Amino acid sequence: MAMAVQKLYPNAQVTIGPWIEKGFYYDFDMEDPLTEKDLKKIKKEMDRIISRNFPLRREEVSREEARRRIEEIKEPYKLEILDGIKTEPITIYHIGDEWWDLCAGPHVETTGKLNKKAIELETVAGAYWRGDEKNKMLQRIYGTAWETEEQLKAYQVQKEEAKRRDHRRLGQDLDLFSIQEDAGGGLVFWHPKGSTVRLLVEDLWKRMHVQRGYNLLFTPHVAKADLWKTSGHLDFYRENMFDQMEIEEDFYQLRPMNCPYHIQVYKSRLRSYRDLPFRVAELGTVYRYEKSGTLHGLFRVRGFTQDDAHIFCLPSQIKDEIRGVLDLTEELLSQFGFNKYEVYLSTRPDKAVGSDDIWEKATSALKEALEDKGWDYVYDEGGGAFYGPKIDLKIEDAIGRKWQCSTIQVDFNLPERFKLLYVDSATERKQPIMIHRAILGSLERFFGILIENYAGDFPMWLSPVQARLLPVTDSEVPYCQTVVKRLKELGIRAEMESGERLGKLIRNAEVQKIPLMAVVGPKEVETQTLTVRTRHGGELGTLAVEEVAEKILSAVASRSSL
Repeated sequence: MAMAVQKLYPNAQVTIGPWIEKGFYYDFDMEDPLTEKDLKKIKKEMDRIISRNFPLRREEVSREEARRRIEEIKEPYKLEILDGIKTEPITIYHIGDEWWDLCAGPHVETTGKLNKKAIELETVAGAYWRGDEKNKMLQRIYGTAWETEEQLKAYQVQKEEAKRRDHRRLGQDLDLFSIQEDAGGGLVFWHPKGSTVRLLVEDLWKRMHVQRGYNLLFTPHVAKADLWKTSGHLDFYRENMFDQMEIEEDFYQLRPMNCPYHIQVYKSRLRSYRDLPFRVAELGTVYRYEKSGTLHGLFRVRGFTQDDAHIFCLPSQIKDEIRGVLDLTEELLSQFGFNKYEVYLSTRPDKAVGSDDIWEKATSALKEALEDKGWDYVYDEGGGAFYGPKIDLKIEDAIGRKWQCSTIQVDFNLPERFKLLYVDSATERKQPIMIHRAILGSLERFFGILIENYAGDFPMWLSPVQARLLPVTDSEVPYCQTVVKRLKELGIRAEMESGERLGKLIRNAEVQKIPLMAVVGPKEVETQTLTVRTRHGGELGTLAVEEVAEKILSAVASRSSL
């Protein structure tokens, strides 16, 4: 694609062009902005390059030779990329004798190996060089490439379905949340209906954690900057933290993580080995600086609430605690219908803290817990954090997309930094193991996943409004009000809408994806009944109010639809 662009636009300068999950992109510095129409022209040139069946040839050169060639063709971005390459030798790939670029490879043998009908250029977007808004704005072309035309068509179908499920549009259409630019980008306003869903998720989360022996916490949103210095965040995470605030000659920091706060609770008194494992959990709101160009609905924000938990335990308890987290993860995610996972076990990276012995014990404990659970997993060799091995879990949604949600990380670093201790059975002071653990990730991101998974059509137990009564005329309004009051007394989220023609009231309920609507005319008032229609089950007929309530409560209890 980059070759095609430079053939058509000789003054275009290439920058970076990596593969991404569903395809690739390439950033160009160009004088004139590209349009969607230009993509067709570029794709036509790509097809011509493929048809000519150019060989792709790998060449190894010295750093000095690479620099000489790049300076010769006046490509400043390539020079910067070259300076960022730390390995030797420098590799260049040629497409025939007509075009070349710095690249690690590998590639197909010839351009003719590519299937023209399985490649699509999708969109054009702006992107700052190196993702920094202080740098020049470049033009990014997104594309996707597959082995067969059938694979491309399946991807296009999924893409259209994903567009229909886009949580940003549905969030607005269903009045669930908003991001108000007047207040600042990446800051979420939960509207009443969205807040209802959030409250249901939070209540479920808290109840299940208490049942599993966790202690629930509430901790501050700010702390003295010294706390983040001790934790290492100021050294390793500063670019993702908001600026500090000076208060009475002390500097305070909005929290980007909850871990140091939970450590403070652990440290509030000297613990005995009998106190371990000590499990704490919090729905803690954190604040992280994200560049404006990276913000994306609920998926990438600057303030979010994380379902954070930390377990302080003995080395001998790691396996059982991890198994307990896996059980809780399965139980919690299954409530939302997520039963398919991809599981990764990440091992020690080259740079790490902690002894070989404790790394081996912790990694073995994670492995044994996964095997006890009976879950298949894939090794991510060297993919662990510098402070310990971890398990990552991706869930699969209704249209087959994978979402990173749950993570379990063993930590040898923070206990050392904060000098955490417990008294063992021989009255000696030892350092506990710390386990970081999140199941849903952030509530904002998980809510976005839920919206897209359900296409905004929440199951009965999660639906912000479970039943809507529709009076045919104003004469039925008093009866509807009485029924709504009764349903609310039974814990059912019910409401009434009136003032429009019945046909429009029904359409409104359908657009708002209300699970159950009840039409109320003179006959229903006379017989003290409701004529019920559901989104998924169709017409249920005329039922007594208590019978309708029983059906709703039964669907809630069974996590099913009517």
